[in-house]
Amino acid sequence: VLPEGDDERILEAAARLQLLNIVDLTLLGDAKIIQLKCDQKGLQIDLSKITILNPEDSIHNESFAKTLFEARKHKGMTETAALDLTRDVSYYGTLMIHNGLADGMVSGAIHTTMHTIKPALQIIKTKPGVSIVSSVFFMCLSDRVSVMGDCAVNPNPNAEELAEIAISSAASAEAFGIKAKVAMLSYSSGSSGIGEEVEKVRKATEIVKARFPKLKIEGPIQYDAAVDMSVAKTKLPNSDVAGQASVLIFPDLQAGNIGYKLVERFANAKAYGPLTQGLSKPVNDLSRGCSAEDIVGVVAITAIQAHSN
Repeated sequence: VLPEGDDERILEAAARLQLLNIVDLTLLGDAKIIQLKCDQKGLQIDLSKITILNPEDSIHNESFAKTLFEARKHKGMTETAALDLTRDVSYYGTLMIHNGLADGMVSGAIHTTMHTIKPALQIIKTKPGVSIVSSVFFMCLSDRVSVMGDCAVNPNPNAEELAEIAISSAASAEAFGIKAKVAMLSYSSGSSGIGEEVEKVRKATEIVKARFPKLKIEGPIQYDAAVDMSVAKTKLPNSDVAGQASVLIFPDLQAGNIGYKLVERFANAKAYGPLTQGLSKPVNDLSRGCSAEDIVGVVAITAIQAHSN
């Protein structure tokens, strides 16, 4: 489901996806406005083959409101408030997933990350054995794909949460055929540095090793030692990960968000995400500066996630 159904980039992406015939789409919005915008852009799209639902006046609003009220009444939500929220496209799309009417959701071309993800955090449960929802970006560089997390959801994870993020990120990489070699990034490599933040990364690395001893992981490690073999040979010559890390875990959200944007701009990388991980059903965010091509990519990734779940 694509909640921002009347955004021109969403409609252009929908037209491309229809040609590719890889997913069944639902657009949220007013059918007349959607048709008008498609006509104005001259899009080759058959809207009769796409489900269009308007959360302002939908046959599902009452049943969705009951579901939302039952899920959130312990937090003080009233039945009236629940009905009002079903008219919000992010809540409506999330409730479609919760009720089995969609396998995944892609939004964020207009809305903020929190607007997109908050309903999923409230309604959709995490996978068995997963305690924290996090996110990754798939960074497509000229010679490889790097998985970077968490760059969008958790501001300041503790060691246990950071370990969970690393485990989920490694699983996300493996799901897309990327051999997971995990670098737990810090301002220090190996045992050279001290400080509270380095110790957090060191503890998180040990937690992952204890839970998944076969997973290749190194931490703490600096970014250059993680991705550059010549630096790795100097700083961590005996590491199985240094110089060839495919999964890069940042110590907090501030570092992660700055880091992925630096790589995107200065390495001319294509960034797909933030892609949520840990939820039982995928809900993925878009950058508000996204292109139709970006949307097609994230929808395809979301479809793969839905199948792997």
